[in-house]
Amino acid sequence: MADAFNFELVSPERLLVSEKATEVVIPATLGEMTVLANHAPTMTTIKPGVVTVKLASGQMDKYVVFGGFADILPTGCTLLAESAVALSDITRETLQARIEAARADAGAAADHEHRTKLEEYLAQLTELNGAILPA
Repeated sequence: MADAFNFELVSPERLLVSEKATEVVIPATLGEMTVLANHAPTMTTIKPGVVTVKLASGQMDKYVVFGGFADILPTGCTLLAESAVALSDITRETLQARIEAARADAGAAADHEHRTKLEEYLAQLTELNGAILPA
């Protein structure tokens, strides 16, 4: 059996997960990242995407996150999400509302740098929408 480590997924609204896990796959900004026990200390930003958690019990859970960052240590991983929800609870309407809000924010951005960041976020949301809720 693989070594287990402490994993917590926290959003401003609530603590979604606080369990022993053997593997966590996170959507890091620079690419998907797999965290195992005894991982080198790392801190990374998170883009909108799916977090896959393999618990020590063998159960596999998936969550959708909308940005944040992960703090990874050899003994654990804490993912602080801007917003997060269980994959089973996400709906097309929820994602579409986020996409429309991001589109409106990008259109109203006061400067080029802010608009570029919002357009990147919009692209990530659109990609996520296509990946988890195919037409």
